[in-house]
Amino acid sequence: MGGKGAMMVAILCLWALSATTEAVVTEDEPGLMMNFYSDTCPQAEDIIREQVKLLYKRHKNTAFSWLRNIFHDCAVESCDASLLLDSTRRELGEKEHDRSFGLRNFRYIEEIKEALERECPGVVSCSDILVLSAREGIEAVGGPHIPLKTGRRDGRKSRTDMLESYLPDHNESMSVVLEKFKSIGIDTPGLVALLGSHSVGRTHCVKLVHRLYPEVDPSLNPDHVPHMLHKCPDSIPDPKAVQYVRNDRGTPMVLDNNYYRNILDNKGLLLVDHQLAHDKRTRPIVKKMAKDQAYFFKEFTRAIQILSENNPLTGSKGEIRKQCNLANKLH
Repeated sequence: MGGKGAMMVAILCLWALSATTEAVVTEDEPGLMMNFYSDTCPQAEDIIREQVKLLYKRHKNTAFSWLRNIFHDCAVESCDASLLLDSTRRELGEKEHDRSFGLRNFRYIEEIKEALERECPGVVSCSDILVLSAREGIEAVGGPHIPLKTGRRDGRKSRTDMLESYLPDHNESMSVVLEKFKSIGIDTPGLVALLGSHSVGRTHCVKLVHRLYPEVDPSLNPDHVPHMLHKCPDSIPDPKAVQYVRNDRGTPMVLDNNYYRNILDNKGLLLVDHQLAHDKRTRPIVKKMAKDQAYFFKEFTRAIQILSENNPLTGSKGEIRKQCNLANKLH
C-alpha cells in the first residue's frame, strides 16, 4: 500500500475511533434510574419523605400542592422544575400564569431543599424534590406507593409561553384534553386515572360560577346544587377570597375512587369532570374505576410514572439549583 493509501487508512481509523468514543460517551451519559442518589446522597429520599410528613402534619393542604406541582411542571415540555422559578423583569414565571391559578405552598419546597443542602450541598435537584414530594404527598392522602426514578436536573428558564399549549383547561372539550395528554405519552386510562386526583382538595369558586350563574347548569345533580350555591354565593367571586367547594364531600382528604362515583352521579364540579363521566371514550373506564379502586391505583401509578419521566434534563444538561425559585448565576 502506498504512503498516501496508508495515511488515508490511518485517518479513517482515527475518525472511526473518535466517532465510536463519542457514541460511547453519549450512551454513558447517566439518565433517570432508581436510587440515583444512593452514592452521592444516600439519605436524600428519606429526608424528602420526613420533610413532607412534617409539613403535612402542620399543613394538610400541602399534599394537594405536591400533587398539582408534578402535573403543572412535568406536563409542560419537560420535568425540570421550571414551575418553581420566580418571575423576573423579563419573564413571567409559570406559577403566575392564569393556568396556575390556585397553586401555592412553594415556600415549603424551599424548606425541603434547605434540609437536603445541609446534608448534601449541591447534589439533589429541585426537579427530583418536586417529583418525590408528589409521591410522598400521594401516600399521605391514602394513595399508592409509586416507585419513581431520579436523576433529573433543573432547567434555567420558565416555559410560561407554552402553558396553554400543554395544560388542558377545565372548559376544553374531551377531545382536546385527550390529545394534550396523548402528546406526553399518557393514554386514555392514564388520563382518567390522573383526573382522579380531583378526589382530594378543593376547587375555587372562580372555576365554578359559570355552571351556577346566571342559570344553573342542568347537567348538575340538583341535590348537589344548593351546597355549591352556598359555597359560591357570588356570580363574580373575588379570586383572592377563600371561596371554594370541596371536590369530594364524602372523603375530601383521601385519594380514592369515590370521585368516579360522584361524577357518574353528576356531582363533578368542573366541566371536564362531567365530560369524563359521559364521553363515550372515557365513560367505560370511569365506570370500571368507580367499581375497582385497585384498577384506579394501578393506572394512576403508571400515569404518574410516565408524567414524571417526561423529557427530563439529565447527565450534563441543566443544573442543580442552589435555590429552587432561582436559576444559578453563571460566572
